[in-house]
This record gives sequence, structure tokens and C-alpha cells, in this order.
Amino acid sequence: MTVPERMKFGIFLAPFHALGENPTLAIHRDLELIEWLDHLGYDEAWVGEHHSAGWELIASPEVFIAAAAERTKHINLGTGVSSLPYHHPLILADRIVLLDHLTRGRVMFGVGPGALSSDALMMGIEPATQRPRMEEALDAILQLFTQTDPLSMETDWFVLREARLQLRPYTPPHPKIAVAAVQSPAGMRLAGKHGAAVLTLALPRGERRDSALRDYWGVAEESAARHGRVMDRSEWRIVIHCHLAETREEAIAQTRVKAGEYQRGYFTETLSHDDPAADLSRDDILPELVGRGSWCVGTPDDLIAFIEMLQERSGGFGGLMVQAVEWADREAVRKSYELLARYVMPRFQGSLAGLEASQRAVAANSKAVRQLQIDAVERAKQAPAR
Repeated sequence: MTVPERMKFGIFLAPFHALGENPTLAIHRDLELIEWLDHLGYDEAWVGEHHSAGWELIASPEVFIAAAAERTKHINLGTGVSSLPYHHPLILADRIVLLDHLTRGRVMFGVGPGALSSDALMMGIEPATQRPRMEEALDAILQLFTQTDPLSMETDWFVLREARLQLRPYTPPHPKIAVAAVQSPAGMRLAGKHGAAVLTLALPRGERRDSALRDYWGVAEESAARHGRVMDRSEWRIVIHCHLAETREEAIAQTRVKAGEYQRGYFTETLSHDDPAADLSRDDILPELVGRGSWCVGTPDDLIAFIEMLQERSGGFGGLMVQAVEWADREAVRKSYELLARYVMPRFQGSLAGLEASQRAVAANSKAVRQLQIDAVERAKQAPAR
């Protein structure tokens, strides 16, 4: 198992907001959340692109990132993800390079085919063409990022004629690229082709779940080997559903109702996905999925154990991203991220090793050192006055 010395922590902000709420306030809460994460020392936030279905409100991650960058100082901000078939490669590449300069290198470029077929159909895009178009677009964008010679390229959906980026990337040779991978092997294969980072957006289910993550990474490694690339596990990010509180009972009580509404209202009733808890009421969905190990709702210690389990099953990964969902009220959500930063992040970032070693060393010699102090005080008392 390969475990990085310092794991990255962040969020995947689709975002998800339940129907019936003021969308303007919801978007501003998303900006506020990223400010809070920046304050807490999180490494990154990935921002989604969606155009339908009512729950995910951000249509342009680039515009949102520009606003978030002005409110933050340290956190890296990524498109999570830009849906490549929806955009002309030259225009999207230009926008990402502009963000690279505006953020002075804090932008990351997450790519995918587009998560919702309902988005593609509104643009006249056949869902079956989305993955091939993503590959064509990424090939073009990488050439635009890395070469100054003009690029000519023609496909059945875009044309480049003597094209080049007049503004070169701020980050050499270009911003970090991450490919979204859900259940199909297509994302892993594309990541391997380019030696890119990976955003795994769903934990595997079924009988082989203990080995599925390890096998999934193997797809990327095989693809990388075919293309003369090498995959880096430290750049593998896994996205999970998580909520923390002081006690497990409190965490479940805070999230039980809204988590059930999210699972059934969005995935089952809106997208017609298979319901993993079809025979249960909405209020019983969260305990069931927590019990199965699909979600982590509990204490910081529960999350530490959950991460260790994922490391073992995967063979090692370098980033844990929390799927940003509002399963609890505003203060409980903020508290959850604070608990993670205070008690979970240090365990996987090496920041406690020196403190713990120092405490053990002092404790092991404390009696002898204390006696030296006592003896020194006694000598001082007996010394003649000057």
C-alpha cells in the first residue's frame, strides 16, 4: 500500500441544494463555505458544472472560481468538472489560462464528459458521443496549453484553424489536470493516457467492493503503460459523503432527514438511478448506507477509520474530497468541516508526529528531569547569599 506523507483534503462542490430554497442564498453559502475551508487550511475545492435537474446550481465553474478566488488566499480551486463536449476547446482553454493568471496558479482543471444526459440533450448532443468528444477536446486543449505553434484540427463538432493561445499558462507547463471517473473505465483510461490526476466520484458497490478500488486504479496504470506514462497515486482523489459531530448519535440525528431526501429526491426520483435502499423509508436511508460503509456519518475517529479502510482497499490514494451536501443546518455543516480539520487532517498530514514524539520523550524521562529540577531548587536555597 502506498500512502502519501501528506494527504490532500478538500471538497467536491457540485453543489447540491434541495428544491424549495432560495437559489441566490444557496450560491452565496457555497462561496461562504469555501472561505471557511480556506480559513481552516483545506487544500482544494472542486466546483461542478450543471445545466438541468434543479439541484446543482452552478452553470459555470470558471465564473464561480473567479469569485471564490477573490475571497480566499490559499485554497486551490478546480473545475469539478468542466464538461468538455459542451465547449469549444479554444474558448475553454483560454478561460482556464485566464483563471490560472487571476489566481496566480491556484486553479486546477478537472475534466469530464458531462454528468447529466439532460444537459447534453438540450444542446443537441447525443449522450453516446460525450466520452469520445471529451477525449478529442482534451487532446486539443493539451496541445494548446503546451505548444506555441499554431494548431489545426477538425472533428465532427469543432474546428481549429491555425489556433494558438495568445496568453500562455501561468503554471508551467499548464494547470493541474484531473479526469473524473465514476463507474465506467473510460475516465481511468483517459487519465492513464495523459498521466493525469484522477477524481473518483463514487465508491464501488457490490460483491467485489473490497478489491474494486484497487482494480479501478489498475485500469489507469495499464492505460498509462500503453502510452508511456506513469500514474501517481498521490494525485488520486476519492470523493466521499461525510458528516461529523461530537458523537455518532448527534451526527446521525443532524443529517438523517435531509440525507434521505437527497438520496431519494435527487438520484431516484429525479435521475431514475437504482435505489440502494428501495425498501426503506427516507428516514432510514442514512443509517442503512452508513451501515453498509457507503457513507461516513459519525465522529472524527469514525472518519479516520473510514479513510484507513479506503487506503487498504485502494492500495493508497493521495486526496480525500468531501461531497458538499447540506444535510444539516449551516452551523452544523461548518462544525463538521472544523472537526475534520482539527482532528482528522493532522493524522494524515504528518503534523502530529513531532508533537507526539516530543511528548513521549519527555514523559519517559519526566521523573528524572523532575528530580533534577528539585535538586537545582534545593541547591539554590542552600547557596550563600551574595
